[in-house]
Amino acid sequence: MDLAYIPSPSTGVIHLGPIPLRGYAFCIILGVFVAVWLGNKRWIARGGTAGTVADIAVWAVPFGLVGGRLYHVITDYQLYFSEGENWVDAFKIWEGGLGIWGAIAFGAVGAWIGCRRRGIPLPAYADAIAPGIALAQAVGRWGNWFNQELYGKPTDLPWALKITESANREAGLYHPTFLYESLWCVGVAFLVIWADRRFKLGHGRAFALYVAAYCAGRGWIEYMRVDEAHHILGLRLNVWTAIIVFVLAVVYMVVSARVRPGREEIVEPRSRKPVETGKTDDDAEDAADAGTGKAASDDAADPDDAGDSHDVENGAGNGAGSAAKG
Repeated sequence: MDLAYIPSPSTGVIHLGPIPLRGYAFCIILGVFVAVWLGNKRWIARGGTAGTVADIAVWAVPFGLVGGRLYHVITDYQLYFSEGENWVDAFKIWEGGLGIWGAIAFGAVGAWIGCRRRGIPLPAYADAIAPGIALAQAVGRWGNWFNQELYGKPTDLPWALKITESANREAGLYHPTFLYESLWCVGVAFLVIWADRRFKLGHGRAFALYVAAYCAGRGWIEYMRVDEAHHILGLRLNVWTAIIVFVLAVVYMVVSARVRPGREEIVEPRSRKPVETGKTDDDAEDAADAGTGKAASDDAADPDDAGDSHDVENGAGNGAGSAAKG
């Protein structure tokens, strides 16, 4: 008799009257808000303006969702285009199936478009948002729990995940790989925050550290999974992807540190607030807060400066509205 295990939800959807609230979609949306919230705090600490992260996320998030779904459908095409399968299911994103590799790649394209429109360097934006993305993944992985998918090998450990029987799965106790990856992503977020403060990472190196650290964990977690997957030379496709992306991220960190050492002094030309190299992110946040009062008094004395402050306020308001829509 199993005395301890993690139960699975009896259903992945809750009906609020006529409106279905799907657990998978809710986790994805909550993860996006966490990423934007933390990214905004880090962006302001680096000298940027409030709302910029949300404005750019309006471009990055839709691109990321499309890319994540495309990667999943392409790498698991047999689930949708084999004999007896319905290709229309490829569009049912609420049933699960987002590949992080495609989400990050396409999301980066969307972020690049948003950054280009505002004259912001993409590497600086990526550094600010990196820990938030890791936390978003940590939250999003719980969507797999709602759908009872992506679990590992059978186990009798106290934290085993109980899976109920269905047409595509066998009842039993399995490794909760969704939980392993969620906890790993939380650790990655704290690692990036610590390393960024300790070593003043810039020019995309904080983001590269996030990528490398995530891939290191994804490799061994992916190896534990038992769901159907394509194999190359005995290894799952996602394991190979993790290895290749890990190497590329490490190479980028090494080369970037030599070519462009240090951190960007100005991340957003519009803000005109360079962050001193010797200050930590916390110091920069305090300076930004202290500067708010000074800006108010300067605006009263100089009408032109007041106009600039008004523009920044409008930018923050637009950003908040964009985050609410996402």
